[in-house]
Amino acid sequence: MISALILGMALLLIAIGMPVAFAIGIAGTSFFLLPSTFLPDATAVQRIVAVSQSFPLLAVPLFILLGNLMNGSGITSRLIQLATTLAGWMRGGLAQSSILLSALMGGVSGSAVADSAMQARILGLPMVQKGYSPGFVGAVLAIGGLITATIPPSLGLILYGYLGEVSIGRLFIAGLVPGFLLTVALMLTTTIVARRRNYVPELESLPTAREVWRDFKNGFWAVLFPVWLLLGIRFGYFTPSEAGGFAVLYALVVGMVIYRELTPRRVLDAFVQTLNDIGMIMLIILFSGTFGYVITFERVPQDIAEFTLTAFTNPTVLLFVVSGFLLVLGMLVEATVLVMLLTPILVPVVTAAGIDPVHFGLVMMTLVTFGGMTPPVGVSMFTVCGIMGCSYRDYTTEALPFIAAVLITVTIMILFPQIVLFLPNWLM
Repeated sequence: MISALILGMALLLIAIGMPVAFAIGIAGTSFFLLPSTFLPDATAVQRIVAVSQSFPLLAVPLFILLGNLMNGSGITSRLIQLATTLAGWMRGGLAQSSILLSALMGGVSGSAVADSAMQARILGLPMVQKGYSPGFVGAVLAIGGLITATIPPSLGLILYGYLGEVSIGRLFIAGLVPGFLLTVALMLTTTIVARRRNYVPELESLPTAREVWRDFKNGFWAVLFPVWLLLGIRFGYFTPSEAGGFAVLYALVVGMVIYRELTPRRVLDAFVQTLNDIGMIMLIILFSGTFGYVITFERVPQDIAEFTLTAFTNPTVLLFVVSGFLLVLGMLVEATVLVMLLTPILVPVVTAAGIDPVHFGLVMMTLVTFGGMTPPVGVSMFTVCGIMGCSYRDYTTEALPFIAAVLITVTIMILFPQIVLFLPNWLM
């Protein structure tokens, strides 16, 4: 009951125009002021500080800085050119290219929020200048970051595998097919929307092999960039957060030494812009710490999970019900928190019900991450809308077709588990 009141207060404050960070912070902090709470007021401040101590959270500012540096280093322009050559002949060519770029670089940071922020900073303004509505651009870039939840190296899959005692190698291999399916679904949705709005292709015809080779050769160092990151993370040379530092250094070297497009002035501008972006984004994330703590302290996830898992016995029905529960919680609590909280509870139960834990892990990560891209309190939604300067109402309206595409894809994953499992079963 108290959790519902806290959520209602946050939504009311947002509705009357209060900045999102303060609306969430005030609503969450008010819980600690209630006489029935029996928690010291200082706990609210401690939760805000605790959020800032997250090591994986370092990936967010580092990859925001990377996105700003890539704009001036020549890496972005070459990757965009290659993606445009491959997908620009479709309706809504630049939007299609952005989704393909998300797939090419989706697993670089392992964080959907970081990748969405990077994509918004790199591609957001050019797409708006081409005539795309800001809400549509925000929806494409934010939900495109969902690919990060499945394509390795996914931070969520690593945590899930560790806490649930599930093979991380199998999870990584299994994540490739859902990532491909999400890419196809989002590109098909973009085609449908682009036809209705007459968003024209960037290219007049299909690319030739010579054109693809030309753009690949011109962007060799740019294409090699995500490869280095993936290999470094997979073979243990650095963590995903440390990969952010390597990525920034790589962008500096390539931009200043190889492409020679990154000038000291552009570096300074990138740092200034990054400070502005981080200040806005981190304030929302920090204040969401108190709000998420209220949800977990009131045992909302555990109570719902226990009820759901005892009320249903059919594996498919159970998986659908749990999926709906995870999607709703993903709108309220950050994905990493949900993975750490619910994995030890859910994995033994779904395994006993006959559901493969690798299959469940991909469904779970897709949904809890997707919740962060939807109203009312999705962190990725807030991040991209803040960078793009678009309203949450426009974002929500424009995101509806993409939300439907993602839900259809997840439904297919649930009904046909072999789509997820055939690759790890074949290779391992």
